[in-house]
Amino acid sequence: MSDLSDIRREYTQGGLRRGDLPSEPFSLFERWMQQACDAQLVDPTAMVVATVDSQQRPFQRIVLLKRFDEQGFVFFTNLGSRKAQQIEHNSAVSLLFPWHALERQVAVSGHATKLSTAEVLKYFLSRPKDSQIAAWVSQQSSKISARQVLEAKFLEMKNKFAQGDVPVPSFWGGFRVVPDSIEFWQGGEKRLHDRFLYSRDAEQGWTIDRLAP
Repeated sequence: MSDLSDIRREYTQGGLRRGDLPSEPFSLFERWMQQACDAQLVDPTAMVVATVDSQQRPFQRIVLLKRFDEQGFVFFTNLGSRKAQQIEHNSAVSLLFPWHALERQVAVSGHATKLSTAEVLKYFLSRPKDSQIAAWVSQQSSKISARQVLEAKFLEMKNKFAQGDVPVPSFWGGFRVVPDSIEFWQGGEKRLHDRFLYSRDAEQGWTIDRLAP
């Protein structure tokens, strides 16, 4: 077994103080997301989406965030995929934005709800045509014999939709993760990291707590 215990570094890019925090989490998330984009991080919108199956076994995968606002965090997927099927069984979802280069991470816990047909259509029409065609090709998470199967199916669909618009597949859609809590983590020196947890309260709105690192 390889010993990795000596791989470590100090986190020195800055701290996060209570006075820096807005009363709600979305404006801080927007600021951090913009800074991640401005820093030209690779895939700044990439997030780990964690779901659980019918036997309460967790599973994670990386998905791209496509929109966010005070209602929640939006992503799109094949509705027959493992993540979609698990959400259908249990809507509890966790998201993690791992912005390592900025020594930051944001963890979101909440519940996923399906997007409306209008929301799905609006986003689908904004995609490049090859991405629209690719949505028709893959039965996501199903077993396939070889990559050539996908490539042949893509060419078939590309010929089929060579003229005119590509329709939205009935098996393709999206979810909005409505947060119950959002945690902001900023790395600190001597492992004294700064962590602040926003929790949604039905009566008070958002409450803020500092967590021990």
